[in-house]
Amino acid sequence: MVSSLESSVGTSRHVITALPGPKSQALQARRQSVVSAGVTNGFTIYIDRAEGAILVDVDGNHILDLGSGIAVTGIGHGVPELIEAVSTQVAAFTHTCFMVTPYESYIQVCEELAALTPGDHAKTSALFNSGAEAVENAVKIARHATGRPAVIVFDHAYHGRTNLTMALTAKNMPYKDGFGPFAPEVYRVAMSYPFLDGLTGAEAAARAIQQIETQVGAQNVAALLIEPIQGEGGFIVPAEGFLPALSKWTTDHGVVFIADEIQSGFGRTGKWFAVDHEGVIPDIVTTAKGLAGGMPLAGVTGRAEIMNSVHEGGLGGTYGGNPVAAVAALAAIRVMRERNLVQRARELETTLLGFLRSLASDVTIIGDVRGRGAMVAIELVQPGTTTPNAAAAKAVVKYCNDHGVIALACGTYGNVIRLLPPLVITDEQLADGLGVLAEAVKSVS
Repeated sequence: MVSSLESSVGTSRHVITALPGPKSQALQARRQSVVSAGVTNGFTIYIDRAEGAILVDVDGNHILDLGSGIAVTGIGHGVPELIEAVSTQVAAFTHTCFMVTPYESYIQVCEELAALTPGDHAKTSALFNSGAEAVENAVKIARHATGRPAVIVFDHAYHGRTNLTMALTAKNMPYKDGFGPFAPEVYRVAMSYPFLDGLTGAEAAARAIQQIETQVGAQNVAALLIEPIQGEGGFIVPAEGFLPALSKWTTDHGVVFIADEIQSGFGRTGKWFAVDHEGVIPDIVTTAKGLAGGMPLAGVTGRAEIMNSVHEGGLGGTYGGNPVAAVAALAAIRVMRERNLVQRARELETTLLGFLRSLASDVTIIGDVRGRGAMVAIELVQPGTTTPNAAAAKAVVKYCNDHGVIALACGTYGNVIRLLPPLVITDEQLADGLGVLAEAVKSVS
């Protein structure tokens, strides 16, 4: 059993003002005059400090975090080991650019990535700042290594907001609308979506492969890029056998299999990586989010012969693998091991799925309960159908937020509520948050 960190801010949700409170409202008014309207806020409370699974806003409200900054703070907030590592590094030096004068922590992160990512083959890594950068560089590497142009992606996929990663992303609004033209040679095929398509993994894979071979041609494909569990697309867990079948096809045809583990990696699903659940060994894995406990760091890790095929100077960036972020990653990985947070994610899965399935039996708007580890969701529908119910999802999120619980919506149709609690959340905190969620769903239903 893992408990939340001993906290100077307490470990309980406690709401003392209407949310957002007056100080948050004042900050929101300031924000509107100087921050681009294109940058949105899901919940306009302004945070002052945070520890464990509790956020404290500027009005003194204690908010229960079931989002982890979108799967970033898996080790929790205010972790002493991470604070010490970052503070020590800041006092030593904050930047030299690894491409100019290197430092050991970059190498240490790459050693950890080689050890943790699936497969016992030789691996090398390159470090970047964000998930989108990692995905974009993975595609660059695959194209360079294969000499082929085409990239296969999937319905409901989300891979980032840069020009190339917008092309890779499926959903138009808000991610792509009006931002084109987009990068070429990106081809989208059907995803395994058991709730909606009813197909086995083998059947869904055969459908996707047929699309690739007839519409693109295997000989033209550099990479197949997939989230093992889709994130923004709705926490879609593909049917068993789907990923292994795709992996085999890529191996048979010399295609680079890229697993986008940016949201699902680092213990979030009860394994170090989501592909581990079915023994899939990707050629390249992209990581970010949970890698560095809140500091901006991303990685591309892959087979040495693929990664090293790129000419010298072909990969890099001024801030990639920044020393402060690198030591944060080393501390975060150490905390995950010492606190056995991968196992804790499996415990959270039992609680989450059990509670949500029981709730689903009591209401008519929950069409599906799915997920792995501490990456779990409910899909809300019009009663008795599979028709998306985005209005219900919006109302559930608002109810949770109004009562001091951070809940997030997602999904191509905006009708999925996703739960991403810090892996250090206590049983009592989780029960409290789920209780508020149940009240929200029942009130909407």
